[in-house]
Amino acid sequence: MLVDSHCHLDFPDFETERDEIVARASEAGVGLMVTISTRVARFDGLRAIAERYDNVFCTVGTHPHNAAEETEVTVDQLVELSAHPKVVGIGEAGLDYHYDKSPRDLQAQSFRRHIAAARTTGLPLVIHARDADDDVATILREEAEEGAFPFILHCFSSGPALARTGVELGGYVSFSGILTFKKSDALREIAKSVPHDRLLVETDAPYLAPTPYRGKRNEPSYVVHTAKVLAETIDLTPEEISAVTTDNFFRIFNKVSRIAEEGG
Repeated sequence: MLVDSHCHLDFPDFETERDEIVARASEAGVGLMVTISTRVARFDGLRAIAERYDNVFCTVGTHPHNAAEETEVTVDQLVELSAHPKVVGIGEAGLDYHYDKSPRDLQAQSFRRHIAAARTTGLPLVIHARDADDDVATILREEAEEGAFPFILHCFSSGPALARTGVELGGYVSFSGILTFKKSDALREIAKSVPHDRLLVETDAPYLAPTPYRGKRNEPSYVVHTAKVLAETIDLTPEEISAVTTDNFFRIFNKVSRIAEEGG
């Protein structure tokens, strides 16, 4: 079994064929999916999608692009919403200096609130980092001194220094379809440096479809192709990478494990 640890099933791209997309994922061996929150204001719709499918879970949080829209979101609100059985993570939150759709100070404030929620709940924080490696690393180090919290550097496309910092602080590193791109040699070298017990795979669907679907709409079933390239990169078989990344998923998203054990 594989897990798509990060997709966006609530996005309009999937509105008319969500049932078929979830079914195709299952047929491809993708047993579980986590659909990621980008706006707390739209959380009810996201949660409804997770409630509809036994094999879909969700997070709650504010994407850095939307930090300026949701300055009133509090740590207590995130904690309260995360109590729902289908909510297994916090975020995605972080810093995006590539688009700068929200002021950087507001992105940082939101990022720290989400870290506090992850620390309080013990749920993993899904971190978005783009063109902001130094500041992401600084915030992670500063916040780690206030108390540990679980986290994932999602859709990793940053430099080796941030990967090292993430691992040193106990984080996980998740690779998307970018890993399969012809010019991603540097990223594949970083993947080789990540301990096997910290690796995850994802689609970030509908974005970043892996080769051979690059340029098309991505979907959770395509995580199989990213996993195949990751396996080749670190000299594992497809079966081994499935076992490694799935074990890692249940370790970091441990609320999913508890739900499965309880038969929920």
